[in-house]
Amino acid sequence: MSSSLPPADASAALSVEERREAIVNLVRQHGFVGVEMLASRFGVTVQTIRRDLNDLSGEGRLARYRGGGGLPSSVANIDYSARQIMNQAEKEQIAKLVARHVPDHASIFMNIGTTTEAVAAALIHHQDLRVITNNLNVATILSRHTDFEITITGGSVRNRDGGVLGPACVDMISQFRVDIGIIGISGIDSDGTLLDFDYDEIRAAQTILRNARKTYLVTDHTKFQRRPLLRMASITEVSAVFVDQTPPQALAELLASSGTELHIANL
Repeated sequence: MSSSLPPADASAALSVEERREAIVNLVRQHGFVGVEMLASRFGVTVQTIRRDLNDLSGEGRLARYRGGGGLPSSVANIDYSARQIMNQAEKEQIAKLVARHVPDHASIFMNIGTTTEAVAAALIHHQDLRVITNNLNVATILSRHTDFEITITGGSVRNRDGGVLGPACVDMISQFRVDIGIIGISGIDSDGTLLDFDYDEIRAAQTILRNARKTYLVTDHTKFQRRPLLRMASITEVSAVFVDQTPPQALAELLASSGTELHIANL
């Protein structure tokens, strides 16, 4: 923990602004901090921490997510370990909805991301799927619970999240033509631009878009508030969007006018 933060036994004596500054410091250090952890850390109620996070988000000092606060960065993603627990219930409901739109005996691309990993878990009761993925976690989930035919792309493994990336990954994806591509994304701009943080990850996702007959974008509502640096595609290029809340009005209208299906999970 940052040495600039007060020790735990002194937290109760902090003013509101001092506590909020300490929260910002924790977010900068860890990428994401949970509401309950902060309440315990500073000896205040969960409701107080939620007010702190809402106000800090309104000031642009951090990004507010369900369950906590994170970095509002356009150049660095939140740590994988934090993303695993962020909006977990929402991701599970999105995944269940996606699974209902995937038939048995289908061929599927699945890319990097915690939401696509939730989809993998929701697919384990399907029959006879062929899955091509550059996500080691997806492959592990499916290989433990199914007899699907699973193909891992070539490339370099990104240790922090099990992503497989690089020219070999893109080349291998381009050799397949599959029924459905299931992709996650790090952010969605107000004009429908799909955004991410990593150039190699974008190249892999773009190749999936070109080589799948249908493409399903899986995303929770917080991605509508994030603005990563790099462009992947337009939201109008996917066949369907699966999300946990209704998108902002301009995006909903864009999806309707482009013929892109919108599916909203029930929570």
